[in-house]
Amino acid sequence: MMARKDLSAMLLWALALGTVGCRNDADSQNVAAARSATAASASQFQGYWNQGKGEVTRYALEQARYGEIRKGDAVLIFVTEDFIADKQVKLESDPVGKPVAGVLKLNMTKKFNTGIYPYSMMTSIFTPVDLSRYPHALKVTTTSQEWCGHTFTQFNLRGGSYNVQEYSYFEKEGDQQFTLDAALLEDEVWARIRIAPESLPTGEIRIVPGTMTARLRHIRAAVENATASRTVLAADSSGSGRTRYTIEYKGDSERKLAIDFESSFPHRILEWTETYKDGFGPKARMLTTRAVRTNELMIDYWTKNSSADDSLRTLLGLE
Repeated sequence: MMARKDLSAMLLWALALGTVGCRNDADSQNVAAARSATAASASQFQGYWNQGKGEVTRYALEQARYGEIRKGDAVLIFVTEDFIADKQVKLESDPVGKPVAGVLKLNMTKKFNTGIYPYSMMTSIFTPVDLSRYPHALKVTTTSQEWCGHTFTQFNLRGGSYNVQEYSYFEKEGDQQFTLDAALLEDEVWARIRIAPESLPTGEIRIVPGTMTARLRHIRAAVENATASRTVLAADSSGSGRTRYTIEYKGDSERKLAIDFESSFPHRILEWTETYKDGFGPKARMLTTRAVRTNELMIDYWTKNSSADDSLRTLLGLE
């Protein structure tokens, strides 16, 4: 949890200037929209995210894998933290003399079964709230475990590039270390929606695909060309407005990601779909992964670790 940073002041700068670092010329309308932010919206942000709690949301998951759709659970955990920008670890000591950045951390998990054996995947993304000072996520880590073995990916922002480490038990992937230009990361889009959705670029963009999907597809991380759009949809059954951010990748991937979120603050993620060719050999076909929001708790989950707290999983719709 972020304890020392003034989120209100940081958010004003983020909304006013944060689009500069990763927009293109066609995205000037996003800058104007972001600069219209008021102190009231910053106060809203601080009031919601500075409660000393994290937002934990469960989604009913339909995950494409091996040419079939598998049912499971996805969980998004958003929480603010103080983060040491150079070491890229959580601040747990005296902040004096340290480059501390307030981040909105997202831990995304997926659990689903493929026949006899289970998959367990997790991505952690550390996205600074002050987008004017830090226009890109500072760090991303992704792990995937199943009975055949496991993989690990880590991105660290150093200057104008990401240092990437990929470790895998597959021979063709093996252990790799390389750098990528500091383009927009698909993984940071989720937190950017919660911080300042107007800051997300539209039109032709350069973007690094999500690390979790890259692991499932056995694709090496790379900066790719894509088209992004932001569309306001009709109000849903609850009467709340809904906005969709869509990324369509070009080239051979034919992959499309669409994230639906509340148009108004706090911009909760309502559902997402992800379409691409899944499976190997004759089973390969275009399938759509879908995750739909079902349960949510705003809670200091890190203190709920006793046996008496098991019932909270039921409240979240988890087995």
